[in-house]
Amino acid sequence: MKTLETELLVIGGGVAGAYAALTARSYGADVVLACKTPLMGGSTRWAQGGIAAPLADGDEAAHALDTRRAGRGLCEPETVEAFVREARAHVETLRDLGVAFAPHGTLEGGHSRPRIRHTGDATGHAISLALGRALGAGEGPGLRVLPGAFARNLRLAGGRVVGADFLTPGGPLRVRAGGVLLATGGFGRLYPVATAPREGTGDGLALAYRAGAVLRDLEFVQFHPTAVVAGGEAHLVTEAARGEGGVLLNARGERFMARYDPALELAPRDVVARAIAAERAATGGVFLDLRHLGAEWVEARFPTVTATLRPLGLDLGRDPIPVQPAVHYTMGGVQTDARGRTTLPGLYAAGEVASSGLHGANRLASNSLSEGLVFGARAARAALAEGALPLEEGEAVAAPGADPAGLATLRQRLGAAAGLRRDAAGLGAALAGWGLSPAPGDSRAALEAANLALIGELVLRAALAREESRGGHFRSDFPREGTPLHMVQWRDGRGARLEQVPVGAGVLRFSA
Repeated sequence: MKTLETELLVIGGGVAGAYAALTARSYGADVVLACKTPLMGGSTRWAQGGIAAPLADGDEAAHALDTRRAGRGLCEPETVEAFVREARAHVETLRDLGVAFAPHGTLEGGHSRPRIRHTGDATGHAISLALGRALGAGEGPGLRVLPGAFARNLRLAGGRVVGADFLTPGGPLRVRAGGVLLATGGFGRLYPVATAPREGTGDGLALAYRAGAVLRDLEFVQFHPTAVVAGGEAHLVTEAARGEGGVLLNARGERFMARYDPALELAPRDVVARAIAAERAATGGVFLDLRHLGAEWVEARFPTVTATLRPLGLDLGRDPIPVQPAVHYTMGGVQTDARGRTTLPGLYAAGEVASSGLHGANRLASNSLSEGLVFGARAARAALAEGALPLEEGEAVAAPGADPAGLATLRQRLGAAAGLRRDAAGLGAALAGWGLSPAPGDSRAALEAANLALIGELVLRAALAREESRGGHFRSDFPREGTPLHMVQWRDGRGARLEQVPVGAGVLRFSA
């Protein structure tokens, strides 16, 4: 097996991973960036609306308050404060790298001020291009990019993560590293209808859990309120469409959001998503209406969405657009502190794969791209500060495979039980007999299927244990909020473990 050695191994090439690699390289570190897809794949390039950061001096406190309000009591104060303090400078770095943001910020749901920077409705694509150019300019002996490298398993030595094994187009590859940083994205493809890219199969969470890291708050899944579903695929209509004045109408032509929240169409996403689901059930449909804004202006402001909908026979500026909620973002992940450190020495995480404490029970719109910048940089710095030398071979963590043929059924079961509305009966029934038939774990498809089956079980267990409703988790049998606690899960010598811990407890290290 071919072997590489590096100071820092970054797994994942979206905004968090790419920015982490660039940050580490700026300190003169040797970095390997392994990407499951071609460089700059994943969710980042599909982000439409924009990137949130305090727009001016004095906006930090307001942005922090908006973030905490959306998070419904589960945001970690230290993480939020670090985020609002540092996000603006990192967004300015993107500008220096060539991202041509519009001169004025816009408003999105849950924000009290117009602080969303954008490049039309293709902000993520512009950021991906800029980071890709910067990575290409820096690639060389100190920065190696491995496209198409799928992380099969982590490697451990004395309880420390010391590297990983990969399936690559050129054959198996082992990387020994002083630190391993996960930036692998979320697990949206666990659900039957999702805006997540096809590679969003929860790989990083599964890698970390099998190695013994703590996962947190997996039950909190964000449904984007406005997706157009056609042919089994969900096509996102950016939240900025409502920020610019788009309104929601039910099948009777009524604008209904006043019945659900005084912020109307700009209420937090969990509120809007459940309102749309309720109105669809009651009236037969919900439509996003931008016709009053003028067709020419709408097409100029939202060219990407307009082009996406046109093959479906829909004109964003001239038609009421039929919309429904779709899984969009997973708030839970590998538990980290504000520096990106997990509960396992040598393992770090940033971006959607991580539960940093920024999003709590419900992510504030457009905080995800800036989260990748802030905590990708923080995790890279922490990993370099704590890197272990000499590098060790370590033992491979077992990576089972599963038969992908059963995934469609598993997704339907999970979507029915752990969707916008949940109850004990549905969650318990989904858990009964949960799983996939085993298969040799020597292919990406088999490993992805096993990862999804594992994370699906953990989502169901967490949702069943959380007997309250909060943010992205709504229990019809427990419709009110209880005490704000995190739900943590890990595996040790006694098997699968699950506990509730207080907010502010930090990164907990559990012994066997």
